[in-house]
Amino acid sequence: MFTNNDINFEALKRKAYNGRWATLEDGIIPLTAADPDFRTAPEIEQGIIEYIKDGYLSYGPFSGLPEFKKSVADHFNQEKHGDFSPENVLAVNSAAQGMFLIASYVLQPGDEAIILDPVDFLFKKSVETAGGKVMLCPVDTITGEIDFEKMISLINPKTKLISICNPHNPLGKVYSKEVLKKVSEIASAHDLWVMSDEIWSDIIYDNRDFHTYSSVSEEAKRKSFTVYGFSKSFGIAGLRIGAVLCNDQDILEDFTEKSNFNSTIEGVSTLSQIAGSVALEKAKPWYKEFLNHLQQNRDLAFKLLSNSEIVTPNLPEATFVLFPKIKNEMSSDQFVQHVLQQGKVAIVPGSERWFGKGAEGHIRICFSTSQEILEEGINRIIKSF
Repeated sequence: MFTNNDINFEALKRKAYNGRWATLEDGIIPLTAADPDFRTAPEIEQGIIEYIKDGYLSYGPFSGLPEFKKSVADHFNQEKHGDFSPENVLAVNSAAQGMFLIASYVLQPGDEAIILDPVDFLFKKSVETAGGKVMLCPVDTITGEIDFEKMISLINPKTKLISICNPHNPLGKVYSKEVLKKVSEIASAHDLWVMSDEIWSDIIYDNRDFHTYSSVSEEAKRKSFTVYGFSKSFGIAGLRIGAVLCNDQDILEDFTEKSNFNSTIEGVSTLSQIAGSVALEKAKPWYKEFLNHLQQNRDLAFKLLSNSEIVTPNLPEATFVLFPKIKNEMSSDQFVQHVLQQGKVAIVPGSERWFGKGAEGHIRICFSTSQEILEEGINRIIKSF
């Protein structure tokens, strides 16, 4: 199911945008945006077809279809130590939109939000779009450990939000229950909100345990939002489907109202919600095979890069990206341009634009493709020097 023969390259060249096959010249291998090269699970395709067979595509409930909300709550409760009811779930049109809505809800112009550094650029963008000011808390790029002393020192009366990425993109770190408890203690002591982006929480290796943030303490449950999406684990980024979860029903209802969901201004395609619901209820066998394939790819990529003279790779505990450190004097942007021109491989620079100041000197390589494409891509990178 996840061999090179299972990839429809013609379809990818027509449909895979965001720095991938449809945006690059022929002959270039994209190991860029975190999006699988494989078609989605047949159960999801079938679920969408079944839903539209009677010809009705009516309005859904503003907060999401009951089956969608139930499947997300059940998934978190069974797989991530969650304690959510379906009413604690709001359907949103992507994890990214969830992040933006939370920042807008929590922050007034001039308020400050603490985000990790490095981390995916959407954390910074969502805070700034809401009129907030970003405060960077360093993360060790080798161990993924958060600098809690620095985090505490950043807090002042303007601070309103701590945002965490768990599992961490691009470091692939899974934060333990103890680390998350520490975050909750700091947030609680200063009456801060916490947003936990958990879009990667299905792509975890070596049977490692995952705790959704709100499950680790009463403090964590009291004043937090969790963000979830389906694009990584089920390859349906184009359907734009995600969820915001919050244990406090009054807060979630206020959030839903203020985010304009109780109208027809906001809302999520019912087809996308059906795809998400079917993914969690019927496509788990497909997903487990995909995860097994990804773990083999992770190990292969780590081995190939470890034997090279050009980068020092990390071994991610989660996600399907690696974040190797460049060994020579090149900047991240220079390295990526060199690899594109000399090796015909597209990768993502660890530049401030994409991941913050702490990412410089690294590159990000996505490995959610076939073993053959991955091996060819990494060998081209190595041989380009």
